[in-house]
Amino acid sequence: MKSILVPVGSSKNAESHLQYAVDFARAFGAKLYVVQVYNVYTKAGTMIKVDHILERESLEFLKGHVSKIDTKGVEVVVKTFKGKLVDTIELACEALNVDLILLEPRTNSIKDEVYLGKTSGKIVKQTNIPALIIPEGYVYKPIVKILLAVKSAIIRKEDALNPLKAIKNQFKAVVNLLLVKTPFYNEGDLDVDEDLASLITNTTTSENATTYQGVLEHYKNNNPDLLCVVRRKRGFFVKKWEKSTILKKDFSSALPVLVLRGLK
Repeated sequence: MKSILVPVGSSKNAESHLQYAVDFARAFGAKLYVVQVYNVYTKAGTMIKVDHILERESLEFLKGHVSKIDTKGVEVVVKTFKGKLVDTIELACEALNVDLILLEPRTNSIKDEVYLGKTSGKIVKQTNIPALIIPEGYVYKPIVKILLAVKSAIIRKEDALNPLKAIKNQFKAVVNLLLVKTPFYNEGDLDVDEDLASLITNTTTSENATTYQGVLEHYKNNNPDLLCVVRRKRGFFVKKWEKSTILKKDFSSALPVLVLRGLK
């Protein structure tokens, strides 16, 4: 893992999240891109050009955040981009060869009942970039145990497991697999191929209505430091992904969640 991107919003947790991102990047010797996306809305008849003003203010804002963080041993690059949030972040990740996005659950939501806010929800749902969601106020520590929860172990995308492999190898972590047989089960969904099997220490099979319910039933027994799930068109959280906002009553995780892009 050589390149990590952190979108910075206006949340009160931004500084804590950025420190985690720096510490995480340090463990991998990765370059960290700290970015902010801004858009310009002008009224009819407005003559003043505000692009350069917004860009300057955005850069100053980001540099101010970075100055408060211990960045020793990490190459931190500050960048601002103009455009629509999701499209711009995806283009930036492609241009910068980003391996992983680190997200806050809530970048600007002030509602206490919200787990995954609108901005973070859009990035997770609408991009194909692997994402690591870090709980608010979470302090960096090595990842010892990982729980990978899937309803189908079929892997057709060659690099789909790369983020999981990188984290496992870096921390010498144990990966336990939870195979959830849902009503949407297809023949062969629970067959584990050699590539995935090489990562796994223990496997548990469960029957639940959704992958989400399977995780709720089993993750405490596994006591992981990291929960790993897959974003599919009809995957983890099922209908909960259909809205950009996810409520804490629907899902609240006290541990980081790695969201892999679809495996097939």
